Amino acid sequence: MLVATAPTAEAASPASAPPPEAVLAEIRTIAGTDLATWARAIDEGAYPATLMHRLGDVGAFRLHVNEGHAVGDAIEGMALVSEHCVSTGFMAWCQNTLAWYLINSENAAARTRYLNAAANGQLLGGTALSNPMKSFFGIETLKLKGTRVAGGYKVKGILPWVSNLGADHVFGAIFAVEGRDTPVMALIDCADPAVTLKPCERFLAMDGTGTYGVQVRDLFVPDEMVLADDAMPFVKKMRAGFILLQAGMAVGLIRDCIALMREVEAPLGHVNRFLEVQPSQMADSLAGIEAEVAALAATPFDTSPAYWRRVVEARLLAGEVSVQAAHNAMLHCGARGYVAAHRCQRRLREAYFVAIVTPATKQLRLMLDEMPA
Repeated sequence: MLVATAPTAEAASPASAPPPEAVLAEIRTIAGTDLATWARAIDEGAYPATLMHRLGDVGAFRLHVNEGHAVGDAIEGMALVSEHCVSTGFMAWCQNTLAWYLINSENAAARTRYLNAAANGQLLGGTALSNPMKSFFGIETLKLKGTRVAGGYKVKGILPWVSNLGADHVFGAIFAVEGRDTPVMALIDCADPAVTLKPCERFLAMDGTGTYGVQVRDLFVPDEMVLADDAMPFVKKMRAGFILLQAGMAVGLIRDCIALMREVEAPLGHVNRFLEVQPSQMADSLAGIEAEVAALAATPFDTSPAYWRRVVEARLLAGEVSVQAAHNAMLHCGARGYVAAHRCQRRLREAYFVAIVTPATKQLRLMLDEMPA
């Protein structure tokens, strides 16, 4: 099992960061060696703390810490990881999203204390926006409640699933505030005694992602950990980047599903040619997704309705094509893909996660239905 080690390197400033091409090359190397070796263990429940720190060391979580904060390079970095393991791709998304919250926060104290540590992978953590994202569309109510006190907030509640967590991690969360109509977004520190992490039941996949139920009992959240005093405009500002970053999981998974289909062309092509979907068709679908995501990723702060609709449509398509690609990879591989040790069956399980992680397929369709045409 991979063992956590505390990083000691000083956080690098954006000015001293290596160029994106060099970072992506390092990610590709780590993904193709260490991650490829550990993918099965991660799928079986091993949390890869050391690997996450290594990815942070080479700059995998700061590719959107740039002028304009375009997210295309960060998406590609997660795609390179997800080509080998969507569980790790999802954790990379959690980490990139934690940094994204801090990039977007107007609280200078929070940015100064946490941004470099999160972007460099020294401080690991995630995001607890599944419940708030659903609450904004009337699917759920906010599960965390807060009260204003001197110097911050007292917060309590229970969150059923939060990922990329550990005893020394943090995560971004939104809580309702007594006596106010507007919720607050802040960082929550798992090391605080008022926070308890409860192991979850086993999942179909993603057991190595550090996912826990979180109990919060009268936690004091100081003002320096507040990301936004009014969460609603903050979410509107950062929501496109939040959703677009998820495309990295889909792109990497689809790439590998196409590779799986092509790997069996020599022994099985004579019969696989009768299957309705061929790898060339999946490659065309992937190219369309990558082109649209790249275009949208260049301007993540565009708040126009037309842009937002394109973001939601691209995310919906990415999830649907992930399931289609994994399904067809299984059909092409046949019995050999049905063996428990084969990565094809893991890809099928991972694909359903891409389709149901918040915002899930059904929520994306709800969101589109409520948008103007």
